[in-house]
Amino acid sequence: MEILGSTFDESVFSEARDRVCVSLSSYNAKVCEPEWFCESGALDTADTLEKQKVYKFRGDLAVRQGNYQSALEAYGSCLTWIADNNLSIRRDVLEGMARCCTKLGQRDKALNWADVLSKEASNSCHLTSLLLLKVSIYQHFGAIGSKLSCLQQLCSLLPFNPWHWFSLGQTCLQLLDSNANTESAQELVDGESEQQKETGELSEDWLWLKAGICFIRTRLLLTILRQQQSSFVLQRSEKALQKTEEALQRLNPKEMTLQALTEVMSEDLVPEKMREDYQDGESLASVCLQSFRERWWNKILLTGVLETDRVQSRS
Repeated sequence: MEILGSTFDESVFSEARDRVCVSLSSYNAKVCEPEWFCESGALDTADTLEKQKVYKFRGDLAVRQGNYQSALEAYGSCLTWIADNNLSIRRDVLEGMARCCTKLGQRDKALNWADVLSKEASNSCHLTSLLLLKVSIYQHFGAIGSKLSCLQQLCSLLPFNPWHWFSLGQTCLQLLDSNANTESAQELVDGESEQQKETGELSEDWLWLKAGICFIRTRLLLTILRQQQSSFVLQRSEKALQKTEEALQRLNPKEMTLQALTEVMSEDLVPEKMREDYQDGESLASVCLQSFRERWWNKILLTGVLETDRVQSRS
């Protein structure tokens, strides 16, 4: 009696007959000297791909050395040699130029290169990279209001990423602190949209509520993800959780408010929705400030938290 799957095909063990020996042609690997692309003769070629590589490597090296003006010039030269179908290298170079302009204090040029990237964004990965780039630009120039807008879009695009929520909460706290100094606060929100200013979303009460929402969401997400983490990843989450708890203690919401906000912010935290393939289905067209307000802020307002907690604590 044979057990299903226990037999073998005898041909597997038979010796191969009449094997044909095919002699492979010799292959000589190209050996490059360190920083070969910096040599004066590196551009003495008619190969456009080779020229693209030389300028790209020169730009990357200059960035590493902190020579951002040279890097910007090298990236600019590289851009002219990139093939139209090589979108990945083109996006990499454009982002490099935006970051160089940022380091050189050229805010308008940095944002212009970011706008060029935005016109070519065709998927969620592109948009994520673009928004992170804008966050770094606005952070560098102290435009915290505009940084807040980009972080809100990141949270709409990736609603289950705790680090974007954590950054958004910290930004709200920064704006909340700046309200003590009217002049400083105005400088921070100069890049913010008029609609947000008119609706009072940068008022002290609104910022207090937003910060609380963000840190509660961060705590919920990190608590879930922590069960699957270990080593330095777990240590990073533990530190973020500690800072989150400290921020919530500083905001000091009432117990009923904390419970109400936790219930609202945990409604979509189910395994089916938190899978990566579900997140990839986010529509690029839906990632905007208006959708973020409708999805989060307006839902919180229906609970009446802002009126029942913050206002009462002031009276």
